[in-house]
Amino acid sequence: MQSITVRQATLQDLDLLNRFQQSILGAERSFDATIKDGPVRYYDIADLLRSDDVHFVVAAADEKIVACGFARIDAAKPYLRHRVQAYLGLMFVEPRYRGRSINQRIINELKQWCLARNVAEMRLEVYHDNLQAIRAYEKAGFKKLVIEMRLDLSAPGSRGTPRR
Repeated sequence: MQSITVRQATLQDLDLLNRFQQSILGAERSFDATIKDGPVRYYDIADLLRSDDVHFVVAAADEKIVACGFARIDAAKPYLRHRVQAYLGLMFVEPRYRGRSINQRIINELKQWCLARNVAEMRLEVYHDNLQAIRAYEKAGFKKLVIEMRLDLSAPGSRGTPRR
């Protein structure tokens, strides 16, 4: 069995982290047809790596980086009981390394970082049909909270088309 280590990501990891981001986008296009074709980005990873309010980690299997994720401290919505919360993003494990609890190790590291900063809640987003990811997050203790819904007004039967 390979040794798995989790460490803080650095700017030297940037190219690989950008490739992981594109891998996530490629996979998520099957869940969301509205994602543009070609290279796009959810996050400016270099900015995240430089931020004091972000803990970005990578996991390595025998020195090869195979996974990543970050926690970013954000202000909570004003109607919530807590003042801040952590948003988890860019949660990725290379396909051939899935099922080895690497995601759990990353989440545990991010959780410890959040607790050390008195952040009492972590949130993340996952596509409704991404059952494998949902199971992994539920295994880590996450609970489903909100379902975001959308209506494609350009689709047949949607009562009209958007104005241009």
